Amino acid sequence: MSDWGPVLIAVVLFVLLSPGLLFQLPGRHKIVEFGNMQTSGLSVLVHTVLYFALITVFLIAIGVHIHTG
Repeated sequence: MSDWGPVLIAVVLFVLLSPGLLFQLPGRHKIVEFGNMQTSGLSVLVHTVLYFALITVFLIAIGVHIHTG
């Protein structure tokens, strides 16, 4: 049996939290900017911390598992 939960959660969070793709926190001119496709070092750091926090919650605290096979 394969456990695809961690892989699926990691890919979805990576796509959703890519800085500048859907939103950027903090933005260059506002606190939150949507779809500007530009990043800064600070926004990469903020999105990295958000990614780590959310993946920790989903994989360790909640324990998401998707079994196949």
